[in-house]
Amino acid sequence: MVRIVIAGQIAAIFLQTILIPFTIVRADDRNHRYENGDRVNLWVNKVGPYANPQETYPYYSLPYCHPEDGHKTDEADPNAGIAEILAGHSLRLSGHPLFFANDEKSFTECKRTLTQADADSFIKAVKGQWFYQMYLDDLPVWGMVGEENEDEGSAYVYTERRLTIAYNTNRIVEVNMTSQGLEEVKAGKDISFTMAIEWNKSSKSFDKRFERYLDNDFFKHQIHWFSIFNSFMMVIFLCGLVALILIRTLKKDFSKYSREIDEDMESLNAGNAALNEDSGWKQVHGDVFRSPPFLELFSALVGSGWQLFFIMLTVILFAVAGPIHGDVYEERGEVISATIVVYVLSSITAGYYSGAFYRKYAAKSSTAGWQSAMSLTLLFLPTVAASVMSILNCIALYYGTANVIPFMVILKCFAIWIFLSIPLTVVGTLLGRHSGKKTIFPCRVNSIPRSIPDAPWYGQPLFLVPLAGLLPFGSIFIELYYVMTSVWNYKFYHVYGFMLGVFGIMTIVVSMTSIISVYFCLNAENYNWQWTAYFSGSSMSVYVFLYSVYYFSWKTQMNGMLQTSFYCE
Repeated sequence: MVRIVIAGQIAAIFLQTILIPFTIVRADDRNHRYENGDRVNLWVNKVGPYANPQETYPYYSLPYCHPEDGHKTDEADPNAGIAEILAGHSLRLSGHPLFFANDEKSFTECKRTLTQADADSFIKAVKGQWFYQMYLDDLPVWGMVGEENEDEGSAYVYTERRLTIAYNTNRIVEVNMTSQGLEEVKAGKDISFTMAIEWNKSSKSFDKRFERYLDNDFFKHQIHWFSIFNSFMMVIFLCGLVALILIRTLKKDFSKYSREIDEDMESLNAGNAALNEDSGWKQVHGDVFRSPPFLELFSALVGSGWQLFFIMLTVILFAVAGPIHGDVYEERGEVISATIVVYVLSSITAGYYSGAFYRKYAAKSSTAGWQSAMSLTLLFLPTVAASVMSILNCIALYYGTANVIPFMVILKCFAIWIFLSIPLTVVGTLLGRHSGKKTIFPCRVNSIPRSIPDAPWYGQPLFLVPLAGLLPFGSIFIELYYVMTSVWNYKFYHVYGFMLGVFGIMTIVVSMTSIISVYFCLNAENYNWQWTAYFSGSSMSVYVFLYSVYYFSWKTQMNGMLQTSFYCE
């Protein structure tokens, strides 16, 4: 009993440690209200080459200095949550003497003599066109490290910064950083870093303070509406085609099979002869509801697919609701935090649909089969995600970037999966296994599978699957360009209403193309339609990958193994 109590207390403490980073707020920044003279913290975040968005390093990896007022360069943000760390943020307190509405004409951050290592670091940063990023009251500011004189082959670093802060009554509404005072970088040279603080009153509304970061001219271009209209017309065409297949063709076949019993013998015999001469999907009615090969794996893929669909839909709706910018933008890693929470809660969805699908096709209620299906559902998504993250983390650790995930964060993510995701998946599997009545198929499954004849080229999965993915990709590729541009070109994506519409259109198009693929597959007398349907929908990802390769090669200037690895994975 004592062991059980101790184990329960340890689990409670561990779960509390996990949940705190999702709810804790920064007392000085999060209420965004100050009185005259209140200290305002300036957080330094990261530096890195402008061409490689994911190749970022901690701010103090460059030999910058800070005022000697008791603050240490390794003093990290104590309130940083899991999502903020996973997003690659590495905030450190700068220690600059900023006080609300109090100008500081100019103060010296520090004076230092550059060593050879310091000079080499600055030269590398200047020639690589590195930038730095800071946060003040959760508003980001950027600046370039320096400039290169290509004629002389020398590097110059900015040593003077001016921070201009606009405020409306007791709230900060705008932050700007300008750099000047170029000094040549040489080993043994004395350099003084200075900063000036200027406070200006403004009539800008606090709710509108993030709008200056949004590129409305780029994201709200008319091409967005054209894309939606074009995709909508595609949906109408595909729905009409599916309706033609399901209503006209199948209705005709159904009337042929449901003739009246009181017909004369001659008509009945003629009808039977016609039935025997039928071909296509009507020949496989006794095998069409046969269990797909690798049922346990397919059940896990179905459950994981529903979980991913639920995650994407919920996160997009969460973004449409408004927490990405404006009055409630403020926490970095907001989308990642929402994704983690939704993933955990949607584990019950994965378990339910996996269990329900397995129950539908399982011939016998085998305990081993249920356990296999449930285990694959538990492990599929986490294994893929953990494998990718482990590779990227090893690469980031090798290069010493800010994207390294600390061991404690890995441990907390593992605990979230163990204590929350796994139990919910098990509960969902049990619900899917035992809820409702057993599925009764309209056609009895033959005890002996019929042989599958050779299909014409247009009825083979190798032709149907690639073709089925082309139309869904055509409905999203314009929006995909905007998403990738925001991720890899320092833009804030904010037109989530368009994304929601495109996501809905993509879902419909994928459904329609999968139905058409299954129809052609069954017409070729191939009753293994489940895998064909699955790969028809997922084949769109191949076109997304090919487009990503094109975007990387022609639309960006990214280079190096580190950035390429993060981009590809």
